[in-house]
Amino acid sequence: MLDGSEFIVQVLLDQGELSLEDYERAREHAREHSIDVGEAVVGLQLIDSRQLALAKAMVCEYPFVDLGAFEINIRNSELLPKRTAESLGVFPLFVLDGVATVAMNDPMDLQAIDQIRQQLHCDVDPVICDKVQLERLIQRAYSLYRSGDDAVSEQDSSGAVAVADEPNVVAVNQLIISALEAGASDLHLNPDEQELHVRMRIDGVLQSRDDMPLVAHSGIVQRLKVMAKLDLTQSRRPQDGKFRFTHGGQTVDIRLSLIPTVHGENIVCRLLRPTASISKLSELGMSATVLDRFEQLIRRPHGMLLVTGPTGSGKTTTLYTALNAINTPSRNIMTIEDPVEIRLPMLRQVQVNPEIGLTFAAALRSMLRQDPDVILVGEIRDEETGRIAVQASMTGHLMLSTLHTNDAVGVIARLRDFEIPVYAINSALLGALAQRLVRCVCTDCAEPYTPTEDQLRALAAEPGAGLFRRGLGCTRCMNTGYRGRMGVHELMCMTSRLRVLIEENAPAVEIEKVAKEEGMVPLVTDGLHKAMMGLTTVEEVEKLLATIDLAPPMRMSA
Repeated sequence: MLDGSEFIVQVLLDQGELSLEDYERAREHAREHSIDVGEAVVGLQLIDSRQLALAKAMVCEYPFVDLGAFEINIRNSELLPKRTAESLGVFPLFVLDGVATVAMNDPMDLQAIDQIRQQLHCDVDPVICDKVQLERLIQRAYSLYRSGDDAVSEQDSSGAVAVADEPNVVAVNQLIISALEAGASDLHLNPDEQELHVRMRIDGVLQSRDDMPLVAHSGIVQRLKVMAKLDLTQSRRPQDGKFRFTHGGQTVDIRLSLIPTVHGENIVCRLLRPTASISKLSELGMSATVLDRFEQLIRRPHGMLLVTGPTGSGKTTTLYTALNAINTPSRNIMTIEDPVEIRLPMLRQVQVNPEIGLTFAAALRSMLRQDPDVILVGEIRDEETGRIAVQASMTGHLMLSTLHTNDAVGVIARLRDFEIPVYAINSALLGALAQRLVRCVCTDCAEPYTPTEDQLRALAAEPGAGLFRRGLGCTRCMNTGYRGRMGVHELMCMTSRLRVLIEENAPAVEIEKVAKEEGMVPLVTDGLHKAMMGLTTVEEVEKLLATIDLAPPMRMSA
């Protein structure tokens, strides 16, 4: 007579998902290792745990729940002790109208259901889920939100209570892993009067995650300080550090910033992926015209090309993609950065260290004696760096760098602020690329829609023009309607007409007007064009327009 596990595997065999040879092999493996056949077929990778759970759901006639499709409240870990959840393989997903929906490995275990019912003091509605997903959920929930007899604490010599180190290690690891899996660029841990708020910046937008008890804050701070080699005894002044974290073969550099607040030290972790693969220039989202002109500029033997935009607008990614496109053994490419965020082969990369006098200007001055062909300066921040960079671009070097300006035309005024002579600007500057990032419409839940007349009028778009789309919200995009980001660009290439205006110290409005006549497409116009293609939404372009102080965009029509 077949037991429950063998009966479920037999169903897989009947459905053709498992061959007879694999079935016999799994039975032999189960006998040798004293496990059931279900565990054996998964352990031998003949099927995955999800397939087994689906088969079990069909046999037992219980619903299957994909845990990845729901935002589970990890505070439900307070409803069951950790030892119960781990030993029985259960976790309460939802409690509605006196009925608890409980994810289980074995919903036929009536004794377990009775035990859960007594502890929850309500009726239990069992559901089946992927065993691997369930184990990860239990581990994450009880490491991030401990309470009752699951909390482990210790008292130090000062009398302060701190959570034991081992749970802190698990909690910090789970927080970082969750941020990595969500594709976050920043992880925020903000202590409040009663809770520790967890937020992640995903696709440029700060999103709340499950909050944690305030008692966990001190332990997490101590663990992060240990990882970043910071002063554990100092909590009254800001501290900055960094450390490397590896998960699933992916390595990230994490920049840690701590600042004291009235409720404790506020934590922000910037996740930098140094080994991230650099895409091709064609994958940056540039229009065909901008891409062609940009490629021409980065292949010039000398001169200065500047990328502008606020923090987090993708300037570093654009510059490194450009470097990757021209990186050959025949070129000596050197970079000066703070910090080095992306690492590429054959590049000589220098990280500034102001404490020992290795500033951008000092490093750039020394680098010119290293026979470089191409130099990337992470940011031109001061007059000295600006002057040296301009001089280098006039003496046979291709200089790439970034500036913080609102648009491409603003580069001229910024260089003037550094007291760089007009003749030097005209001789050195090849062009300026301004960029922003807008969120992409989620392709899994996108649908056509028509923006309002007011929206189209504000963006100078013709009614009925383009194919606008927006996302309805699904599990793949966390119900936001957006997934991923793309660049919006504005490229000003230097021409003889622009150089005459710069020589005459013309106002920015006049320079911008001529730049448009010479082929520069404004940021908002490029964003609107991408919205009309259904790649982003009108709302994203409206947000872009609100951050840029310029004239209304050029008229767009079908």
